[in-house]
Amino acid sequence: MPRTQTAAPAPVTVVGAGVSGLTSALRLAEAGHPVTVVARDRPDDTTSAVAAAVWFPYRALPYDRVLAWAQTTYGVLAGLAAERPEAGVRLRVGTEMVPEPPSAPPWWAPAVPDLAVTGDVPGGFGAGWRFTAPVADMGRYLPWLAAEAAAAGATLAGERVTLADLGELGPLVVDCAGLGARELVPDPSLTPVRGQVVLVDGVVIEEWTSATAADDTLTYVVPRLDTVVVGGTAEEGAEDPEPDPATAEAILARATALVPALAGARVRGHRVGLRPTRPAVRLEAERRGAQRVIHNYGHGGAGVTLSWGCAAEVAALAAGA
Repeated sequence: MPRTQTAAPAPVTVVGAGVSGLTSALRLAEAGHPVTVVARDRPDDTTSAVAAAVWFPYRALPYDRVLAWAQTTYGVLAGLAAERPEAGVRLRVGTEMVPEPPSAPPWWAPAVPDLAVTGDVPGGFGAGWRFTAPVADMGRYLPWLAAEAAAAGATLAGERVTLADLGELGPLVVDCAGLGARELVPDPSLTPVRGQVVLVDGVVIEEWTSATAADDTLTYVVPRLDTVVVGGTAEEGAEDPEPDPATAEAILARATALVPALAGARVRGHRVGLRPTRPAVRLEAERRGAQRVIHNYGHGGAGVTLSWGCAAEVAALAAGA
C-alpha cells in the first residue's frame, strides 16, 4: 500500500509583535510552520509592554471561551515560573478587592487553584478574592518570547512594517494587530481603553493588589522583579498616548492608600497603553479570496492572560489551512 504523504505546514505571516503575536508565532513555529512576524511596533513599544501582566481576565468576553483560554494560559505561565525563571514569570499571592461581599464565586474561579474570599480589606470595599496568580515582568518576558520564537524557527522582521491591507502578506496570515486591526481589517467595533501606569522602585512589595471601586475606579499595585507597576485607569475611547501628571498623582495617592508600603517609593517612569477592547475577542479564520486570515485580537485588558490559550487555538486553525 502506498504511503500517504502529509503536506508540509504552510508558511505563515504573523502581524503584531505584542504578547499575542509573539506567543502565536512561537506555537506556530513549534508546529513546523515557516513563520515571519511583521509589526508596526517593536515588542517594547506595544501595549503589551505597558501591562502590569498579572493573570486576570479583565475586560474580555465571551466568558466561556475566555475561561478556557485563561485556564490554558495559567497552566503554561505557572510552568514557566517553575521551570524557566529566565522568562521573567513569577507566581505571587494577591487580592482582588470588590465593592460588595460576593454571593457566589466569580465566573473565572475554575481557572484558579487556590481561590479564597477575605474580609480583610480597606474601608470602601466589601471583600476580596485572594489567590495565586502568575505575574510576568514584561521587560523580560517579551524579549524571552521573541527569542524563543526565533529559536523555534520564526523570523522577526527587524524593521517596523506599516501595512495598508492584510492582502499584501501572502496566503496565510495571523492577525494579532491589536488596536491596529481597527483600520487594518477594518473592524470598527474595536474601542481603545486607555490605561496609565506609574513605575516605581525603592520599596519591597511581595503581593499584588487590585481594586475596583463602586464607581468603577481602577487601582492596582503589581510587583515586577525590579520595579512595581502602579495603576491605573480605564478610559473608554481615550487615545492620548502621553501620560497626564495629574492622573499619575491621583493613581499614586489611591494606590498608597491601599498599599501603605508605597509611601516613599521612587518614581522611575510613566507609561500609557491602549487596551484593544471589543464586544468579544475575535479568534476565528476568515477566507478572503485565495488568502486565509486567522484573526486573534480584541483581548481587552487580558492579552497576557489569554495568550497561550489563544495561541494554541491559532495553531489548531492553521493546521487546517
